[in-house]
Amino acid sequence: MGVRLIKISVVYFLIGVGLGMYMSMAHNYTLTGVHVHINLLGWASMGLAGIYYHLFPQAGESKIGTAHFWLHNIGLPIMMIGLAALVLGNASFEPVVAVGGTITTLGIILFVVNILVNVKSVGR
Repeated sequence: MGVRLIKISVVYFLIGVGLGMYMSMAHNYTLTGVHVHINLLGWASMGLAGIYYHLFPQAGESKIGTAHFWLHNIGLPIMMIGLAALVLGNASFEPVVAVGGTITTLGIILFVVNILVNVKSVGR
């Protein structure tokens, strides 16, 4: 699971940097919130979670780890598509942001629970 999260995090990194470059070239920063969330919740958070799961394979191999991976990777794109549409003026996408954000948050809560339950110090 750790390697999967690290690999998907670099895809989010490429998307986030690409979006940032587009905004810079177009001198249009309307999608800054999308850019920031992709980089933080996609690149940084998933990359760090991947490192944790690699260092503590019992957490990465758990059912909670698998659920975290899928909820995070289903919720984040839904939230980002909804947020992009919302900031571009389509108010009807607000519920999409809420659904995607809720799914992502549930995934992150599972990550926290997984770390607290399955990560033990060496020698225990």
